[in-house]
Amino acid sequence: MTYLPPRLALVGDRSPAVRSHARIPGLLDALAEHDRLVLDAYWIPTGDAEAPGALDGFDAVWLLPGSPYRSEAGAMAAVRTARESGIPFLGTCAGFQHAVLEFARNVCGLDDAVHGEEHPDGEQQVIAPLACSLVGHEGTVTIDPGTLAERVLGTTRTLERYHCAYGLNAAYLDRLRAHGLRFSGADASGEVRILELPDHPFFLASLFQPELSGDGTRAHAMIRALAGAATAHADSSATAATA
Repeated sequence: MTYLPPRLALVGDRSPAVRSHARIPGLLDALAEHDRLVLDAYWIPTGDAEAPGALDGFDAVWLLPGSPYRSEAGAMAAVRTARESGIPFLGTCAGFQHAVLEFARNVCGLDDAVHGEEHPDGEQQVIAPLACSLVGHEGTVTIDPGTLAERVLGTTRTLERYHCAYGLNAAYLDRLRAHGLRFSGADASGEVRILELPDHPFFLASLFQPELSGDGTRAHAMIRALAGAATAHADSSATAATA
């Protein structure tokens, strides 16, 4: 049987002006060279992700930074497809923000939940301006023991880089937790920086950008973990197809 590498959907509006986007090709090469994790990656603009079946056949979804997205609906559709279909998912920066927003609307029933960047006058700003912008900021994140984030990062304390000015509105924390979203990492002031879904095969998102870690020659642990989850998903799908 011919081996086909796992298919990764890179959902985002690719731009050379977005530093994390520019790093993606090198990180994919690093995964192949250093970690023997070869992925067949496709860039999917958010407008295309909005179409029904746009992510069919993919083994993982990575919702990338770069908000405001050209299509909020497409970003939300990518999150929902991964969440409901058990497809490994990683959201970084804006990907984290829209993972929260999708969960708030479609799981918590907060139909009027909005992102403050796109809807500054919205009453239910589940994603709101940060008290202090994190653009160009580097800070420590403390990880809860026993979580997916701890297993992936292999530590309960990590130093990460940011490029964002919006984050989770703490007023909605209890509602989101009550419906199953787990917040597994926080900064020194207790502000949420990582989320996950415990009942999902692999669903992880961070407000920081692991793409910006180091010099770009080695993939961050979260990116390696997504690649590993994509491989496991591809293997499982192939087994099911031949059963």
